[in-house]
Amino acid sequence: MNSREIVQRAIEMKGPERVPILFFNKDLEKSDIAMVEYAPAAGFVPSEVGETEWGFVWERLDDTMGQPRKPPILSWDDFRSYEPPDPNAKGRFDHIEDFIRCKSGKYLLGTMGITGFNLVTFMRGFESALVDLYVNRDSIETLIDMVFSFEKEIIRNYGRYGLDAVAFFDDWGTQDRLMISPTLWREVFKSRYKEQFDLVHEFGMHVYFHSCGFIYDIIPDLIEIGVDVLNLNQPDLFGIERLGEEFGGRVCFNCPVDHQTVAINGTRGEIFEYVERLNRHLGSYNGGFIGYVEEYHSIGMSDENYRNIVDAFERLNR
Repeated sequence: MNSREIVQRAIEMKGPERVPILFFNKDLEKSDIAMVEYAPAAGFVPSEVGETEWGFVWERLDDTMGQPRKPPILSWDDFRSYEPPDPNAKGRFDHIEDFIRCKSGKYLLGTMGITGFNLVTFMRGFESALVDLYVNRDSIETLIDMVFSFEKEIIRNYGRYGLDAVAFFDDWGTQDRLMISPTLWREVFKSRYKEQFDLVHEFGMHVYFHSCGFIYDIIPDLIEIGVDVLNLNQPDLFGIERLGEEFGGRVCFNCPVDHQTVAINGTRGEIFEYVERLNRHLGSYNGGFIGYVEEYHSIGMSDENYRNIVDAFERLNR
């Protein structure tokens, strides 16, 4: 089997010959999954460093990924004249064919950057967006539909190029709960995600969904509406055993050594044991588990522990 076949078998629980691994930002040549993102429109020129096509500005003050500032829709009056970017703009997908040729044999994951509600909060401001869900429902839902419609066009383009999956990166959790009530999430967002996921499946692609934080309350919903791969980077928030007992065999998990605990503070032995636990509880369903490796010095991961994590996944497959 090549990497693509191994990943597909893990996701569909059809008996991969080993555990596939996603290397996110380092040692990419070792990764079974290759990621590609659409490009800015040809001719887009930011008016300042970090400005995006959506109009907010991305700022980095340290080695972390940064944060958005200057939301373009400070009031709903601003929204009346707001023009979103064109998802089909010239230049957006010119690099995809070369990517496919260069990554022959890999499982090809088309990403959309930060998506969905997270992008909505960048446009409106986090606190304002949360308030809007209660006091300006019609307006915020119009903005949500604008963002989700843009993403659906990106999905269609990825499908036409024959990619294997589409990745959504939409953080929903704090350390111990959703950012909004599960009831409100189901009322506003569930059907909109389902439309996107159905579209992904219509093109024969898998749905890859990332969320940081504690999203336990909506995991059954995400599975119900079509998530094929669930990327949780803090599995200790849930408990590995609990994830396996309640959801193992129903969705394929893509999890690292927990980025808040063992990946930062663990010994080599603890890291090796953790990787074995991940596979034992999440991947014992004729598949169902993809390993995840990310270099994360910005939150305290040492070079030694990064190497220990790589070694642990490699030993798992030996």
